[in-house]
Amino acid sequence: MSEIKIKPLADRVLIEPANAEEKTSGGIIIPDTAKEKPQKGVIVAVGPGTKDEKPTVKVGDTVLYGKYAGTEITYDDKDYLIMKESDIYAII
Repeated sequence: MSEIKIKPLADRVLIEPANAEEKTSGGIIIPDTAKEKPQKGVIVAVGPGTKDEKPTVKVGDTVLYGKYAGTEITYDDKDYLIMKESDIYAII
């Protein structure tokens, strides 16, 4: 993981989404138009939190989040999601 210069504010986190599944467990190749949006990713940056709450996740954690959570951004030709920590369901 390279050093990223994006620093989320308040209770936001920056996530690198996992790649979409390329084929099913039975070996069928999934075309790009039918791929599901991933709901899992790795945290690459964490904001400082709010005055009431400190962040509970840290850089390097693999997390599960909502299907339509966050805002997609592109930085240095890589796709990321930035979202509030409350949009994260679990650390795995």
